[in-house]
Parts: sequence; C-alpha cells; structure tokens
Amino acid sequence: MDIFHHILKQYWGYDGFRALQEDIIHSVAKGNDTLGLMPTGGGKSLTFQVPALAKDGICIVVTPLIALMKDQVLNLKKRDVKAAAIYSGLSRDEINITLDNCIFGGTKFLYVSPERLGTELFQTKVQQMNVNLLAIDEAHCISQWGYDFRPSYLKVAEIRELLPETPVLALTATATPEVVEDIQKRLLFKKPNVFQKSFKRDNLVYVVRQSEDKEQQLLNILSKVQGSAVVYVRNRKKTKEYSELLVQNGISASSFHAGMPPEAKDQRQKLWTDGEIRVIVSTNAFGMGIDKPDVRLVVHMDAPDSLEAYFQEAGRAGRDGKKAYAVLLWSGNDQVRLKRSIAISFPEKEKILNVYEALGNFFQLAVGSGFGMIYDFNLSLFCKNYRMNLMTVFNSLKILQRAGYIEFTEELQLSAKVMFMMRRDDLYKFQVANEELDSFIRMLLRSYTGLFTEYVPINEELLAKRMNLPRNTVYQFLVKLNQQRVIKYIPQKKTPLITYTTSREDRQYIELKKEVYKDRKDKYEQRIQSVIEYGSVNHICRSKQLLQYFGQTGGENCGLCDVCQSMKNTELNVETFDNIDTWIRKELADKIQTYDDLVMKSGFKQEEFNKVLRWLEEYEVIRENNSGQLELNTSNQA
Repeated sequence: MDIFHHILKQYWGYDGFRALQEDIIHSVAKGNDTLGLMPTGGGKSLTFQVPALAKDGICIVVTPLIALMKDQVLNLKKRDVKAAAIYSGLSRDEINITLDNCIFGGTKFLYVSPERLGTELFQTKVQQMNVNLLAIDEAHCISQWGYDFRPSYLKVAEIRELLPETPVLALTATATPEVVEDIQKRLLFKKPNVFQKSFKRDNLVYVVRQSEDKEQQLLNILSKVQGSAVVYVRNRKKTKEYSELLVQNGISASSFHAGMPPEAKDQRQKLWTDGEIRVIVSTNAFGMGIDKPDVRLVVHMDAPDSLEAYFQEAGRAGRDGKKAYAVLLWSGNDQVRLKRSIAISFPEKEKILNVYEALGNFFQLAVGSGFGMIYDFNLSLFCKNYRMNLMTVFNSLKILQRAGYIEFTEELQLSAKVMFMMRRDDLYKFQVANEELDSFIRMLLRSYTGLFTEYVPINEELLAKRMNLPRNTVYQFLVKLNQQRVIKYIPQKKTPLITYTTSREDRQYIELKKEVYKDRKDKYEQRIQSVIEYGSVNHICRSKQLLQYFGQTGGENCGLCDVCQSMKNTELNVETFDNIDTWIRKELADKIQTYDDLVMKSGFKQEEFNKVLRWLEEYEVIRENNSGQLELNTSNQA
C-alpha cells in the first residue's frame, strides 16, 4: 500500500480512489502545476488533502465559499487534522493568531478567501510558512471568461511569486475550453497540465418539461420519482411557498436559503441528509460541500442564468451511480425573464457610478481615503436613503468588484467566537474567586477544545440549553468575562461587508474597462442564449447539448432524456435514428433538396427514413419551402 492509499484509509476509511483522483494526486506529488476538472461530487477536496498530508508543511486552500471553508475545517478537525480558515469579517487579532499558528502551531490546512491574499499581513506571514501546496478551489473564478469571475483571485499570481517552489493545484467542476486555457495562464503554470473527467453522467437523465403550471408539474414529478429531492427556485420567498405547497400535498419538505440563521440551516440540512425530510426547496445557496449520494431528483422551477450553474446544481443528483433525474421546468416566461436579466445584471454605466459615489457618502469616506477599510453594509438602508433599486445596487457592486475598486461580501454569517486570555493557573484562581461564573467557565471548557490557542466558534443557544439558562444569561456571562479580560468574546454577526480595495476615487476617474463591462456583458448574453436554447430546443439530446457547451463534441445520444425518448417513439433504436438524422441534416446543410432526391441517395430503409423525416418536420428542424423542397430551418438550430 503506497502512502496515498494509507492516508486515504487512515483518515477517511476508503480503500480506493475515485476516477481521476489518483492521477491528480500523483501529478501534484511530483511538484507539477495541475488543473483538475471534476464534476460536482467527484471528490475534489481529497485531491489536495491527501498529497498535503503526505508531506511536511501546510497546504493553503483558496476558496470564495465561506460555508464550504467552515464545513471542511470542521470535518478535518473531526479527523484530528489541524485546520483553520481566514475570510472577510474576522478581526485583525483573529487573523494574526490564526496566521501565527500556521507558522508555529502545526496547522496543516489554511483555508483563505481570495480577498485576504492581497493584504500586507498575509503576504508577510505566508513567506514564513512551509507551504507544500497551493490549492485553488472554484478556479474558474480567476478567468475573466468564467461565469463567476472575481478580481481578487488574480492575487494568487502574487502569492505564487512569493512561493516560487510551491506547486499549484487548480480545481473546478465546470469550465469551457476557453476558461481552461485562461486558468492555466492566470495561475502562471510552468506548462499546460490538465486532468479532465468527462462531463457525461450516464446515470443522470436530463429532462426539460414545457409547462405553464409548474406547481402541478412539480407535484406530478414527485409522485412519479421516489426518493430524496432538491427543488431549486430563484428567490427566498418561493422557498417557503413551494415547501408549504408540498407539505399541503403530503410530501415532507422544508425551505432553505442563505438568510436563515445557521442553527436553522444546520437543522434542516441534517433532517434532509438523514432522510427525515424528503425534499429541500432552496435557492442556489444549498448544495456547496453537501455530499448526499442518494439524491434521486433535482428540479429547477426557474432556469438559472448559465449552463455552468445548471450543470453544477443538477449534478447533485445520483452521486451514488444509480439512476437519477435532473428536470428543468420551462415556460415562455423563462425566456422573457432571462433576456430581461441582461439589463438588470449590467446596469447603465451612469447608474454604476452613482452607486459608487453614494457608497462613499454612505460611509462618510473622503476621496483619497479608505484603502483596506472594511464596513458592515446595510443594503436595504442604503437603497432607501439614496432611493435606488435594490437589484441595480447589487449588480453595480458586483461590477465595481470586478473592476477592482471594492470587495462585496454578500450576507456573511459569523458565529460567536471565544478565546481564553488567562493562563490556566490564573483562570483557576478566578474561578475560585467568582463562584457565579465558575460553572459557566467549566461548561465552556467541556464543550470546546483549543480555547487557549485560537478563537473557537461557539453556539450560545447550545450552551444555554446545556445549562438550562436563557440565551441572554449566557450572553451576559460572555460579556462579563470579556470585560474582565478572562476571554476575548466576538459576538455573532450577520451582515454584508464592503471592503475598499483602492482608496475612494472621484467618480470622473472610475474606469469600467472593456473587459470588465462590455466583454463580460457580451459573454453573459451568450450564456443566457445557451440556457434559452437548452430549454427550448427539442431536437438535440439534452446530454449532448450540455457536453457540446463544455467542449466535448461527438459522442452518442444518451437514449434517456426527453428528446431521446421522443425519438424512441418513432420505434427506431437510438443508433438507427441518429444515423439517419445526422445524414439528413448533413445533406440539407449542403443544399436544398426534394424528398425524392434524399430518398434515392439515402441508402436507408424507406419506412425508417420516413419516420425520422416526419420527426424532424414535427420538431421544425427541417421545413418545406414554397417550391416544395426540403431545407434546414435555420431559426431552430442550436
């Protein structure tokens, strides 16, 4: 047994790796810069965790997903692996202690949000660490052509220059060929090195259902497909409406969205994971870092604004390799809403400048000041004060972030944290002298480890429950201990954050470069059009459409999706249908022809040929012109 299999067995209890995992691990272990393209649920985290555990030193993991950071740090700690995380919203003291522990305290994994990379403190401290690997999760965020580009990811190149001997592992679930090339260029790969698993999921059946009554369609689908399910909707209000609809119809369900308290999210996620709730109705906040293998169904009530997002969310079904369904409910309203989203996502430049100027005034920030400052941001109050549309402000902030002027962290939820400042012998004396706080201190020490070396997240409700006290009493104990310098206590906080990555500029000097605004708007329009085609084109295999989008051309029809099922209704097998279909399209692409011309040249059985021809006419792939000749319907070609 080699060291990688030994680590896999020791820490995770698995005997073998999944496809592609071992290849990536060996590439990284040899010191090669590596890009791994693995579908959602493919076990990306093991590809950096295993090789990092096999070597001395620390692995730095860059990811924008704070929920995923917390989840992975917790899971590693459960396996007795020391891990920590740094992200926006932490105090300078918390960050300092965490970084010092990475230098001196044996921390094995440090998860970092991309905006932290550019700070002077981080860049100074990282050079004192023995870094054995730099892992970049959600690596598509570094490409300006990616669907979720974040300028802060470009700081990875600066870290590479500070750690010239440290190899890089970039990971993503979704990337077009253009993005794959751009990731390697931006991350300063010494030579191209890509490991890619096919995006094809043989067990996942993709279905598009045309429906104007989506609620009834959802109930019909859930009655036919048994097992655990996720239903994705576009906004928080709908999560509640649809979950209530399901419960009223005898289906156990619950809602989930980013604005819920952490305790409620954890509880609902656990009930669903344990199978006590069948359906989770959620915004796209649900799913990151969640590995439930037996999800049989993912339904999208509304079309997402990119096939990358759809592929990732749909891919949460059927991770156990058994048959599962990904259903998109589509109506004419979806197409209208998607096209309208272009103007909403890219406000006029003048409106963006207005938001930037108002933001500086909101924080009472003088021109020329503010670099590195972090502010709690009340989005609704800002919109009310300046009489601005919420979505206009939200998307303007995103564009200003891409332009490099600010960082906008959406609704960050930070747990309360505690760290003991007194040494153990002094603490004992304090407990003897303060009997009313003694039992609470003992409960803290029993409930959490590491309190003397780092800030530890605590659950005030859980402590109150264990001590049979009101939550406010626990809060008062924490405040009192903080005042007496027994502990440092950071209360729970839930707020969006604005970080100024440059000093405030006068609006006349704000530049929205072509690659930040126009080029990205053009790309966004292309992505929207790809989603519209996926939802409305009914003559190309769904799996084929997705694979072509991600650069995997050729291949056979899946034989399972709604399009392939409609082909099977012709009573031809998939291969025969595909051969005739491909031949007819190729012939008519070259020139317009009569039916007799095609039949004479085809070489296929006339009965089979006619069935395919009728199907192509029914789905308006071909049409008869005024002269009675057959031609491709160019308005219906994906």
